[in-house]
Amino acid sequence: MSGARRLLPAATLAVLLGMSGCAPPAPAGGGAEGRYMVGEPYQLGGLWSYPREDFALQETGVAAVVADARAGRRTANGETYDPALLTAAHRTLQLPAILRVTNLQNGLELRVRVNDRGPAARGRVLELSRRAAELLRIPSSGGVPVAIAVDAEASQALAASLPQPEGNRLAIATAPRAALEGEALPPPPGTRAAAQPRQARGPSVQSAGMAEATAAVPIRLPEQVVQGAPRMGRLVVGAGTFTTRAEAYRQAARIGGRVESRGPPRRPEYHVRLGPFVSVAQADAALENVLRAGVPEARILID
Repeated sequence: MSGARRLLPAATLAVLLGMSGCAPPAPAGGGAEGRYMVGEPYQLGGLWSYPREDFALQETGVAAVVADARAGRRTANGETYDPALLTAAHRTLQLPAILRVTNLQNGLELRVRVNDRGPAARGRVLELSRRAAELLRIPSSGGVPVAIAVDAEASQALAASLPQPEGNRLAIATAPRAALEGEALPPPPGTRAAAQPRQARGPSVQSAGMAEATAAVPIRLPEQVVQGAPRMGRLVVGAGTFTTRAEAYRQAARIGGRVESRGPPRRPEYHVRLGPFVSVAQADAALENVLRAGVPEARILID
C-alpha cells in the first residue's frame, strides 16, 4: 500500500465508529471444529466457481456485507459463524485463509479469516462479516471498492495445522464450462490447484517455528485496523485476459469492449475491459450484460 500506514488504537477506533471499544465475548466453541479444505466446483448465484489453493492471490473489486447476521450456523469448512468475528466469504480460496482487506475509499486495512463460500451476489469479490465491515467503515449495503491480498505466512500455517478430509479433490470435468477461445497458462507463482488430494491429517508434530506461526493465527483475529492512504482507481468490468492479440480483440468485439496491452514487450498480456463507470450500479449493469453474452469469468475490477 502506498503512503504512510499507522495502527489505529482501539480507543480511537471506537470514537470513529461510534461504538464501544470493548471487544465482544468469544463464541462458545470458538470455531475450533473447523477443517482445512479446498472443495469441489459449485454453482452459486447462477455462476460456477472452481476453488483452488492460492497463497499469492491479490484481487480488487466490490465488497458485500453478509445479510444473515445470525450466529450459530456452520460455515463451509465447519466453523461456527459469529458476526462479531472478523471473517469473510470468498468463492475460490482455500478455507480457512487469512486476507488483508483494504477499503480503497478511506485506506483502512484489516485482517480477516475467510471460512465460507460467497458472495452469492454477482459482481462482488468478498463478503464481510458485520464486525469486519464496521471496522473498515463499509455500510451494511456493501458496494465499496476494496483490495484483497492473501497473508501467505498465516494462511500456510493454517493449512499445515488443520485436518483435511481424505479425497478432497478438484474435479473440473464435473462442471460445465462455456465455450471460449483461450490458452492454458501455468498457475502464477505461489498458486497450486487442488488436483492432487492431500492425505488426511490427524495430530502431527510441528517444528517450533510452525507451532509459533499457527498460534499467531487464532480464530478470533485482533481488531487491528491499519490506516493507509486512500487509492481509488477506475471502476471497470474485466472480461478476460489473453496471450494473443487476435483472441482479445475477438472477445472485445463480442461485448463492445476494448483491449489493453500490459506486461513486458516479449510476453504481453491483452486485457479486455469495459468502462470506466462512475458508479457501482453502472458497473453492475454492464457486468450482467457481459455475463449474459457468455463470458462467465467477467468481474468488476478497480484498475
